[in-house]
Amino acid sequence: MRKLTLTAILVLILGLTFFSNVIFPVVTVKQPQVVFDSGDTAWMIVATALVLLMTPGLGFFYGGMVGKKNVISTMLQSFMAMVIVSILWVVVGYGLAFGPSICGLIANPIPNLFFHGVTAHEAWPLAPTIPLLLFALFQAKFAIITPALITGAFAERIRFWAYLLFMVLFILVVYAPLAHTTWHPDGLFFQMGVLDFAGGTVVHMSAGWAALAGALFLGRRKVQQVNPARITYVLLGTGLLWFGWFGFNAGSAMGANGLAAQALATTTVAAAAASMAWVFFDKIMGRKLSAMGACIGAVVGLVAITPAAGYVSIPHAIFIGIIAAIVSNIMVEKFPKNKIDDALDVFSCHGVGGMLGMVLTGVFASKEINPAVVDQGLLFGETKLFCNQLLALVCVSVFAFVVSYVLFYVVNKITPLRVSEEKEVLGLDISQHGEYL
Repeated sequence: MRKLTLTAILVLILGLTFFSNVIFPVVTVKQPQVVFDSGDTAWMIVATALVLLMTPGLGFFYGGMVGKKNVISTMLQSFMAMVIVSILWVVVGYGLAFGPSICGLIANPIPNLFFHGVTAHEAWPLAPTIPLLLFALFQAKFAIITPALITGAFAERIRFWAYLLFMVLFILVVYAPLAHTTWHPDGLFFQMGVLDFAGGTVVHMSAGWAALAGALFLGRRKVQQVNPARITYVLLGTGLLWFGWFGFNAGSAMGANGLAAQALATTTVAAAAASMAWVFFDKIMGRKLSAMGACIGAVVGLVAITPAAGYVSIPHAIFIGIIAAIVSNIMVEKFPKNKIDDALDVFSCHGVGGMLGMVLTGVFASKEINPAVVDQGLLFGETKLFCNQLLALVCVSVFAFVVSYVLFYVVNKITPLRVSEEKEVLGLDISQHGEYL
């Protein structure tokens, strides 16, 4: 059954690729109808590369946390997200997220299959100074890292082929609709005035809730590793994530401008404040100041500032980082690990961090920071934005969790999600890939 399914998918992709020129005949390239800004374009090329770097960085971050027998498998899950989602995004993903809107909930992918009409000579309406092709590639990197984030929840027990199938379905059924509703000008959340600068709902909340669904569906590991394999990998991964996050957040300004500088600054201080708060809180609670804690705290701060990065002041960014670190730290400690085996605390860090970021955006968003803010945050005496942020939070939470759980169920019917107990004890590096450290 599995071989037939994989063969059918491969034949379908090859067939569509072969006939793409028939479906969409090559046309003569027209001269640019808009004049692009060379500085904006150069910055966005760099930002796109930075965001892509985050995914291998995540591989190191997660790979260092798992047991030694599962390092390669865990890192490969992130790497394969770059491989699979890159092609999926070009074939149909971009069209589902940014094609012509259908009721503000999803887009019609047909006009943009295989990047048809996505050229270097046109512009996206909300990014008029850079080529549409560059905008589409920048968005692809966000799609790549989102399913990779989920892998930390079901680490050390998922079959690799089942993970690949889930990743494809997640992008099509969960990620693309959320990207459309949040970032497309005709999207439902966008029309409501919901603010998500770089992916609080689309990336982190969707990944966090999917991670919780996966942990619940797959059940607890038979063998739970106590000691991380490589703390040095975690440190390296954190550095790569922090570095790449500048492209993630500052790049979402869609140009080399003051807003990008503001987002870069808020990203920097939120990460630093969260890392500091995490280790200080650990010390207050009688735990040792650890490298792992410092790294996790920094990532939580990066997660929390993501939806707010281009809307809040630097002092407010520090506050967001500190609050997110303390709340996520408590969540990690109080999480019912004996019942729900979220192996690398994806929900407590990414899910909770993303939700806090969305709520605090509704508190601190300011017109002085970004004139595009129509309704200011609760701190400035306005309530509409805060209520919209809460409504979006609830809708995204329910949608991402329920649909992800259904996807896990569907995938499990097609091919088993979990490895056997024998293979789990042996380790996924050997049992799934025939490789070991």
